[in-house]
Amino acid sequence: VQLQASGGGVVQPGGSLRLSCTTSGFNFDYYTIGWFRQAPGREREGVSCITNRDGTIYHRDSVKGRFAISSDSAKSTVYLQMDNLTPEDTGVYYCAADSAGWGTWRLNYNPDYWGRGTLVTVSS
Repeated sequence: VQLQASGGGVVQPGGSLRLSCTTSGFNFDYYTIGWFRQAPGREREGVSCITNRDGTIYHRDSVKGRFAISSDSAKSTVYLQMDNLTPEDTGVYYCAADSAGWGTWRLNYNPDYWGRGTLVTVSS
């Protein structure tokens, strides 16, 4: 199983980034795939995910209206479009996949699979 995250970087407040998570080795069309993040000195939190078997989408409250998640089955890739970024969005973003649903992200449970993180820094 592999989850390869990319797209992090440094952006000014109000800017945008798009993260990608390219996967292999499990049933992409069945799994829930998304991102957790961890900021320095703070606990990990579930950010956003999409359940590919039924299209259900979850976003934590603090990113609703600013982040959008989408899935490309042909490429086994999930994308997280992040707009109107704030310094509070700074952290390492980890792509993850779980056979359960969005509850894993909302309740901050450990997913089945983790990818390496990609750093997002929002700073002026």
